[in-house]
Amino acid sequence: MRKTTRKLMLKDVPVGGNSPITVQSMCTIKTHEVDKTLAQIEELYKAGCDIIRVAVPGSKDAAALHELAEKSPIPVVADIHFQSLYIFKALEAGVAGVRVNPGNIKKFDDKLQDIVVAAKMNNIPLRIGVNAGSLDDEILEKYGRKATASALVESAIKEVSLFESYSFYDFAISVKHHDVNTTIEAYTRLSELVDYPLHLGVTEAGPRFQGTIKSAVAFGALLKSGVGDTIRVSLTDNPIEEVRVGREILMSLGLKNRELEIISCPTCGRIETDVIKLTSRVESALQNHVGLGTKPLKIAVMGCLVNGPGEARDADIGVAGGKGKGDIFVRGKVVKTVTEDEIVPQLLKLVDEFFDN
Repeated sequence: MRKTTRKLMLKDVPVGGNSPITVQSMCTIKTHEVDKTLAQIEELYKAGCDIIRVAVPGSKDAAALHELAEKSPIPVVADIHFQSLYIFKALEAGVAGVRVNPGNIKKFDDKLQDIVVAAKMNNIPLRIGVNAGSLDDEILEKYGRKATASALVESAIKEVSLFESYSFYDFAISVKHHDVNTTIEAYTRLSELVDYPLHLGVTEAGPRFQGTIKSAVAFGALLKSGVGDTIRVSLTDNPIEEVRVGREILMSLGLKNRELEIISCPTCGRIETDVIKLTSRVESALQNHVGLGTKPLKIAVMGCLVNGPGEARDADIGVAGGKGKGDIFVRGKVVKTVTEDEIVPQLLKLVDEFFDN
């Protein structure tokens, strides 16, 4: 069962409090390049991103926040490191939220009361971001200069207590690490200690394949145990891939309604068609179908009759490939046999009928 946490509002998008788990990503464009940044945000929004984060390393980036926040189709969170000045600039700009990294912001604790006052005045929530690479020196020393799960959690709790001492509770927390086991342990322990929304992330997860696996394993374990309110998949890749992976993780766990599911079999010595190529053709043909989103669609692409209509009988529409041909089936019942060239067009025709009914 999912743990009930406090609810934050990032503009009109809720986080926590049993709200739907949101998918986040981060722009790769320089924030001060407003038009390019807005164009990337639009692409990510269309891909299914719920919340977008932008870096604020300099004054030009801080100056761009107001326009970005005003024109973005999804909530904009300002990501602040090193300079507390930009926290105040972001809050004044009217962004949806501000991510702060107490471990690397100069004299952060000395500025905390002013930050709390500004956040309350502008009614903007924060995220306390604790990373393996920016732990408090005193805590890091205590744990032998190693970013253990205990070190991450202790650092987060220290910052939480400071915010609470100023009667501020409008924040989420993250305790990110690049190691999957450390990430799972840290978030699990933190969830037992607080009721604030948790932002899940495996930081610096790596290139697409490795990062996808690491994120899926960590998020799957945590979300299945009821831990986590919003996620960001950190890939060394186009951020659209982060969104796609994040959404797929949630859909695989039944935490987000699936628009399109493709059931496809692995190849083996029985198949007499290129099932890898066929699956890719079907996926490409359906990727931008106008009906997606109106109701869920399950398509099966099977390499032979062994794993054909029977194995995938719960698919709305499917094909079992053969030598130069394919059996098209609907809910497990074969409705026609077509040539290999006609498989994709016939599937698309049935998909159109599926969405029209």
